[in-house]
Amino acid sequence: MSSDTSNSKGSNVGLIALVVGIVGIVIALFGFKQGLDNNDARPLMSWLIGIGFWISIAIGMLFLTQIWYVFHARWPVIIRRQCEHFMAAFPYLLVLFLPLLAVVLFHDNPGILWKWMNGTNALPGHGTVGEDAIYQWKQPFLNIEFFTIRVFMIFGVFILISGLLRKFSFDTDKTGDIKNTHKARVLSSLGLFLCAVAMTMGAIDWFKSLEYHWFSTMYGVWFFAACMRAALASIIILTVILAAKGYLKGILKQAHRYDIGCMMLAFTVFWAYISFSQYFLIYNANIPEETFWYNLREQNFDGTTNSWWWVSMGLIFGHFLTPFLCLLWYKTKVVIWRTVAISTWILAFHILDLYWNIVPGKLVNPDPHAAGYLVRQFSISPYDIAALVGIGGICIFAMCRSMKKAEPIPIRDPNILTSLNYTE
Repeated sequence: MSSDTSNSKGSNVGLIALVVGIVGIVIALFGFKQGLDNNDARPLMSWLIGIGFWISIAIGMLFLTQIWYVFHARWPVIIRRQCEHFMAAFPYLLVLFLPLLAVVLFHDNPGILWKWMNGTNALPGHGTVGEDAIYQWKQPFLNIEFFTIRVFMIFGVFILISGLLRKFSFDTDKTGDIKNTHKARVLSSLGLFLCAVAMTMGAIDWFKSLEYHWFSTMYGVWFFAACMRAALASIIILTVILAAKGYLKGILKQAHRYDIGCMMLAFTVFWAYISFSQYFLIYNANIPEETFWYNLREQNFDGTTNSWWWVSMGLIFGHFLTPFLCLLWYKTKVVIWRTVAISTWILAFHILDLYWNIVPGKLVNPDPHAAGYLVRQFSISPYDIAALVGIGGICIFAMCRSMKKAEPIPIRDPNILTSLNYTE
């Protein structure tokens, strides 16, 4: 297929994605406003779930690109280019994060989502946030000014490093200068550390601090594992579509899919190891400031099983056991429809994992005969779907726009022939 035809089709897909993205964002923002008007955090969580899902894919692709550079991996060169295109979404994701930041900075109740941001917010069973000893201890880190600075620092790291890696790779297409590859490897050596810090800060700020009483030293590693799984599953789906539509026809080999499948299996085990280790350590220590986070995801205040218990079972058997068993089979990693199916499955349960980490929480219950709180139950809102589709449409638009700026593969990369001729 000629590059002109590919660019034309890419433009059409990009335009459709942009329109769908705008429609989805408008619907999600309507729900966002309803949440603000009713002092209801749930529609804002829809936006956070959408942001969390798509930024996790972009972060995972950024990590993979840097890991491949650091280890001088030759086989994924053609796949790396597709990651570079998707990383063009980072500036758009920063803009899409701004509605959440605007609430923090300008709304009458800045703590509608992150309740620690408003010292007058009532806590279940005892006082207010401002009177809370745990918050007072964490306040040097958990304050609106530092939170705002961290948002721009986190996105700044992702945008800067991904932008430089894209520049080095695209410049190599034009000049063939191997120095660009050396620069990318040096940058990746430092960038892995910077991105790890930025990703951990983002996970703690945006997800973990929703329940700021909670303590966990493994949360950043959980999010890293989740990002890698989401990125690898997305790469499979993306490259298979591009090969079917002619963009990577005859270029993407079974060997590439097989190795990505092996990495999916490895990070499935890693995600399960981190998730179980976090649970086991907190369960074993049995400290109330830690165990309550899991208690909310198992039972109501009266001890009855709540909806999150079933979600927990879904994560154990759906997000770990099913992909683990399927990916043990060779055919799952090489038969296209099976690989795409398990990748789609992983992404669906990755969204469920985000629900499990974001949505549950203690709601103040004024009933004097109750325990002072209610658990926010599992639900799927139309605004959740709108946010996921809307933000996703913008990310796909950014990727398609980037695809018009460079060749489908890094044609003058020093390792391109090895990648093109790669076999199992």
